[in-house]
Amino acid sequence: MKPEIGLFNGFNQELFKFLNSLQKNNSVEWFHKHKEQYQKFLVEPAKAFVVDLAPFLNRLNPAIRTEPKFNETLMRINKDMRFAKGEPYRNYFLIHFGRFKLDSEFFLYFEACEAQMGLFINQSKGEDLYFRQNISKYKNEILNLFEKYNLNNKFSLHYFKKMETVKAVSKFDAKKHFDLFEKHEMILLQKTKVLSSKVLYSSKIIVEMIEMITMLYPLYCFAISPQPLKELQWFEENF
Repeated sequence: MKPEIGLFNGFNQELFKFLNSLQKNNSVEWFHKHKEQYQKFLVEPAKAFVVDLAPFLNRLNPAIRTEPKFNETLMRINKDMRFAKGEPYRNYFLIHFGRFKLDSEFFLYFEACEAQMGLFINQSKGEDLYFRQNISKYKNEILNLFEKYNLNNKFSLHYFKKMETVKAVSKFDAKKHFDLFEKHEMILLQKTKVLSSKVLYSSKIIVEMIEMITMLYPLYCFAISPQPLKELQWFEENF
């Protein structure tokens, strides 16, 4: 019998205390002693958050995964030590919404000091990954949608380098910084404003997430479809 997932009423500030302590005490022994806190302050509210967001995402794009499960919408905090060295746990927690592993996806991310949300874009080569081919074919359309949807200067841009994220620009402007899109294979667009406790510790975070996804979905169309303008037209007609 599956455990019941409770109602989502916001995250708890204790999750930051847990991640901060994990950062200082990253060991199997410490984690096992504090596993109940991990379940209570991260896993359980994260699953409830996914359940509450699912109806919107299912309507927006049924291909986006909305199961409140690890390896689906939740990233496991423990590393696979067959392929990783050093500390056994990640000192962050990730909730993400894509179609498959390493797809472009929307995310809510927690680390010891803050929470962030945004869009991860994977423009490496791969089946069902289309941003690389679309960014050159539809450059003008992408520039125009940043103007049309008022996206410029609303997000910071980061890129991955040796599995670490590097902040490239604090206020991304498509006309000024388009080369960053073209240059890096895996990038993050994050909201420039850190989430406030008033939003994060209440159900308002659901509304904030929906607004962010709706804002960035036009760009997401160019990551998931070989016919992005058709996908964009459907979005504009229905949302």
